[in-house]
Order: sequence, then C-alpha cells, then structure tokens
Amino acid sequence: MAAGFVTYTQRRWTGGIRFIDDALQVHLDPGTGGVVRSVESGLGLEKIRLLLVSHNHPDHCGDAPIFIEGMTKGTTRRRGTLVASRSVLQGNDITGPSIGKYHQSLLHQVIEAQPGDHHNIQGLDIHFSRSKHTESDGCGYVLEFPEAGKVGYTSDTSYFNGIANPYRNVRVLILCTTRPRGAPLEGHLTTDDAVKIVNVARPEIAVLTHFGMKILNEYPNAQAKYVQKTTGTRTVASFDGMVISLEEEIEIKSIKNVHRGAQPSGRTRYSQH
Repeated sequence: MAAGFVTYTQRRWTGGIRFIDDALQVHLDPGTGGVVRSVESGLGLEKIRLLLVSHNHPDHCGDAPIFIEGMTKGTTRRRGTLVASRSVLQGNDITGPSIGKYHQSLLHQVIEAQPGDHHNIQGLDIHFSRSKHTESDGCGYVLEFPEAGKVGYTSDTSYFNGIANPYRNVRVLILCTTRPRGAPLEGHLTTDDAVKIVNVARPEIAVLTHFGMKILNEYPNAQAKYVQKTTGTRTVASFDGMVISLEEEIEIKSIKNVHRGAQPSGRTRYSQH
C-alpha cells in the first residue's frame, strides 16, 4: 500500500490488505493493482465475503468494482458485504462515487461507514474511527476477530488530538505513515506522528505502511527502528507480500514462503503492500 508517485510507478504495491480468519475472508482498501497482486499471491477473490474501503482515492479503491465481481462469482451470485465511506458509495462535492449503483446492487449488503459507528458482520466486530484527510468522508477501522483479537488501521489521515484512542490495546496497529520524520504533509502521518499514536495505543506490534517516495528513499526500516526505540513497542516497516500471523505469538513472514494455492490457516492476515 503506497501513495502518490509510488502508486503510479508501483515502486510499492497498492493492492490493499487481506485478512483470512477461520470464518471469514476480508479485503481492505483494494487499490490499483489489487486484482493482479491477489492472483499473483495465490489469493483469489471468490472467497472474500467482506470488502472494506476507507476512502475515495484510487490507491485505496481503484480495483473495488472488480473485487465485487469476484466476490459475486462473476456477478452470478448475490452475496457479500461492502462497507465503505459515503464518498465511495455516493460521491460528494469534489468527487463522484467510485463504486456505482450497478456494482453495489450485486452485493447482499452495503453499509455506509460513519466514524463512531459499529457493526457486527458474520461474527466480526467492526468499529469505524475518525480520520482527517484531504478526502473528508474517509475513516479508519478497528476489526475485532473472535479468536485473533483486534487489528487497527488508521487509513490516510493527519494527526489530531484523540486519534489514538480508538486503537488502544489492539494487537496490530497499521499506520499509514506516508512521510518520514520532520517532513509533514497535509492529510498524512509522519514517523513523528506514528510515535505519538503508538505511545497512547500500545499495540503488541505497530506496522508502518503507505509510504511516499521520500520515506522510501530514506529507508522505511530506519523509520520503524526509530519508532520502536522511542516507544518500546515492536515496530516493523511493511514490505510487498508481508504476512502477519496472529497466533499466540505474532509472526511475520513473506508470501513467497507460503505455499501457493494452499488455503492459509485461520487467524492469519495477509498484507499486500
């Protein structure tokens, strides 16, 4: 998952994040290239039952209509749930909807995500958190899996007072950290912001992602090491094909080391960055 120049150069993947639980497959923010990256990684679309879209920018929603066609088995079965911000579903003053009425009609259920709301979908608790981005209708997510526990995702956002509160004590906190230390950009988090959030949220592990060119040029791993040293919280920089297994101990590996075509075990998160 990446932003700006990184999206159109594909220096990093922008396919989003796949969650695989015993009872439910979820895909979050199916941006540009999401279909291709999923297929390349051995993760088909037909088993997805829940699609989450945080906001109406192509690096987060560009492949969403095709994901819906996969979820509905080529539009032949009306099934699955879409949870997305208002702008994605209806558009707003500055953007049209990115998922039109036709693709919405293919699904069993469509839910508009509003910060502060909560839904339970097939045993998965979903809490919508506030974001402050150039796309005003966006939101973050906290997903609470029955066995694996909570995973938080900030989406694209600036830092603001109270941003960390919804993410307190999640097991994994995914921070869209577009800029390195000392290089702020409106609507996005810096590594300095990540430190402040992690200090309050105190996850088991923090994952930095959604890198811009500047942070890539200054080495994401160095930024992650700084966050870990400053906060005392285990912190990693995402990489393309990262796999995080949420067992009793959190393990990180590469999709290259997971047998292609085999169904991954439950309580596993596949992160396609």
